[in-house]
Amino acid sequence: MLQVKLIVTGDDFGYCPRRNQGIVDCFLAGAVSNVSLLVNGSAAADAAKLARRHNIPIGLHANLSEGSPVCEVLKTNSSLLNQDGFFHGKMGFRTALSKGLLNMSEVKQELKAQVELFHELTGHLPPHMDGHQHVHVLPEVRHVFAEVLEEYGIKYTRVPIEPGLHNCDWIPPSLMDFYLGVEEDSFNTVDVFTKHGISINTSVPPSGSRWPDIYIGLSTMGRNMSVSSIRSAIDSAILELTAKAPQSRTVTIELMVHPGYPSVPPVGGCGEGPDDFSQSWERLHELQTLIKPELQSHYKSRNIQLCSFKDL
Repeated sequence: MLQVKLIVTGDDFGYCPRRNQGIVDCFLAGAVSNVSLLVNGSAAADAAKLARRHNIPIGLHANLSEGSPVCEVLKTNSSLLNQDGFFHGKMGFRTALSKGLLNMSEVKQELKAQVELFHELTGHLPPHMDGHQHVHVLPEVRHVFAEVLEEYGIKYTRVPIEPGLHNCDWIPPSLMDFYLGVEEDSFNTVDVFTKHGISINTSVPPSGSRWPDIYIGLSTMGRNMSVSSIRSAIDSAILELTAKAPQSRTVTIELMVHPGYPSVPPVGGCGEGPDDFSQSWERLHELQTLIKPELQSHYKSRNIQLCSFKDL
């Protein structure tokens, strides 16, 4: 029987105390198996302590788009900052990048500073590292990101190419445009990562970094998350993968999630207060969906084992 290893990653750990608590509650309920830490989040130190207390597998959610940098020399007069002294924002970062306004040596400086701060907060290097708002797969950034993975020996990353995304007609056109941009950037990242010894997960682990066979998380985010949407995304992706590789005995999947209790201003954020995403009812909706017993039952019926990156 096919064995499925499912990593359910709670992103934005460290964003605020309420997000931290929601993610911890999901972990204790067996609904989240892995977390990704924003080291520039207002509650990052508290998140690291919670991970240690509850033995939660934790990696780095590298952030170049929201809040303030952690590298001291980049906190003033840096290409990574807007006129208000904060990162350019989710779309602002992409615009600045497309105009050639970002200094890639500063990008690398900040990524390395975040890895070092992660080590300081947790006592170990991150076993996995991905990008907040998918900045790590953007042109130019992907090269620098791969170099940092290689330099620190970080074993796992994320490549957000979601099977069946084009068939998700419930996603609003403006959001789908962003997702398709992420998908295109991700396809273009595969070759770059491969050149740095980073490859898709296989039964024989390569010497460099790698990522799971399947990524899910765009079509199931926020209001679009339900037991049926998660179940359908997983089942369809496995069917597609095994049709291409019928000899597969083990399939690895990462499900990206953003559960939590909504932020209450002014508490939270990464230096400029909590954003609309963190304050939304959708954070609680994800939490309540992930802990539903029928979802856990589905995992068992499909021989799906929840695990973390370090268990692969």
